[in-house]
Amino acid sequence: MRATRLGTIIGLPVVVGAFVAVSLWAQQNAPVPQSDTCTVDADGTAHVTRVVPVPKTISPEAQRFISWPGPAGPEPSLAERRAQTDKFRIGRAAEARKLYPVNIQEKTIGGVRCDVITPQTVPADKRDRVLINVHGGGFNSDSGSLVEGIPIAYLTQTTVVSVYYRLAPEHPFPAAVDDTEAVYKELLKTYRPQRMGLFGTSAGAILTAEVASRLRRDGLPLPAALGIFSGMGDLSQRADSEALFTIWGWQGHLDPPSKHPHLADYVGGADPKDPVLSPLYADLDGFPPALFVTSTRDLLLSGTTILHRAFLHAGVDARLVVFEALPHAFWYDYHLPETKEALDLMAKFFNEKLGK
Repeated sequence: MRATRLGTIIGLPVVVGAFVAVSLWAQQNAPVPQSDTCTVDADGTAHVTRVVPVPKTISPEAQRFISWPGPAGPEPSLAERRAQTDKFRIGRAAEARKLYPVNIQEKTIGGVRCDVITPQTVPADKRDRVLINVHGGGFNSDSGSLVEGIPIAYLTQTTVVSVYYRLAPEHPFPAAVDDTEAVYKELLKTYRPQRMGLFGTSAGAILTAEVASRLRRDGLPLPAALGIFSGMGDLSQRADSEALFTIWGWQGHLDPPSKHPHLADYVGGADPKDPVLSPLYADLDGFPPALFVTSTRDLLLSGTTILHRAFLHAGVDARLVVFEALPHAFWYDYHLPETKEALDLMAKFFNEKLGK
């Protein structure tokens, strides 16, 4: 989930610590480090400070974007988080509809509330295609419904079904998987799997791989393509990039990595190595072609690349695109040239794999 940013600091170096962000140093009136340091404990834990200038390898818009400060203060409560993501999602979806005109109709599919996003013009050879979108938001809120689906529907000229799956902690795993599978099974009555795709960002990217694993387990035909846009496939342990980055990249508060399983409210009482919950432990042989997208300041950079390698080891047609210097789910921000590039890559992939 991307929060609304307040204020700008343009063109200044960003100074980071592994566990303490600049904003926290400033709050505590501590001096901001001006040199690189690294101390390594006997167990290999590194305590790091780095001075990282704003790179010139990205667009001017992206340079300004990554220079904005992240939010200060404690983590919001669940109610506050949901209110923030709802406000963000509604505003950003309205912006999306201006840039990517589409029609939207709320429907119940397989007993699950969905939004059916239809391009204003659908060529005859694309009317038998459908893409299923599962949104981001940490499994406990909705930051991505319509925000993700609208641009892809417009760019691919394909109907996108955006699924409002049940959220944790009220509905832990496997509720979100159950809901998405129910929608998929219902759509199978109308669409051939060779003309279907499944994609999502963040929690939705995780869910995309989980649903594919569930479909395989249940003996259902798999879709023609998967879009795993900043995700991971192992909820049993934390990976390297999560110790370095927040949702906003370097900015914002960052605690040392927890020893608890990932997304505990979502995992609930399930085994974190369940091959549906954590597809890294599933048999991936024969999985559909997949596009993985991440960025070098994405807190799920490690998780995305680890799962991509697992797809490759299984012989899957798996492509990985890593953008420079940008934070988690940057493609939610439509004004960036890099966002246009990312969305075009996603659309081209789906057009290729689902057929023109």
